[in-house]
Amino acid sequence: MRMLRWMYGHTRLDRIRNEVIQDKVGVAPVEAKMREAKLKWFGHVKKRNTDAPIRRCERLALGGERRGRGRPKKSWGEVIRQDMKQLELTEDITLDRRAWRWKIRVEG
Repeated sequence: MRMLRWMYGHTRLDRIRNEVIQDKVGVAPVEAKMREAKLKWFGHVKKRNTDAPIRRCERLALGGERRGRGRPKKSWGEVIRQDMKQLELTEDITLDRRAWRWKIRVEG
């Protein structure tokens, strides 16, 4: 954020909200770019053969164990499902690389 403030010519003392500066500079929110990167990796994994080691790992069932202290509350699959629901995507779109990239792309 410091770099964006410098580009825009303001400091923290000017008391301008981060969202305003991001809009004026034309930068996408960090959360959206992170979601794009996660879904890009998901598309890469789904295009692999079902016998590939990365695909065998997704079939492992953890069985609802209680997670240890300091561990993430959600699994990677749960986060991906939530992101796909938010963008209204389905898994069959991953096979069409161009359509998948177009749907998950974040401008900025």
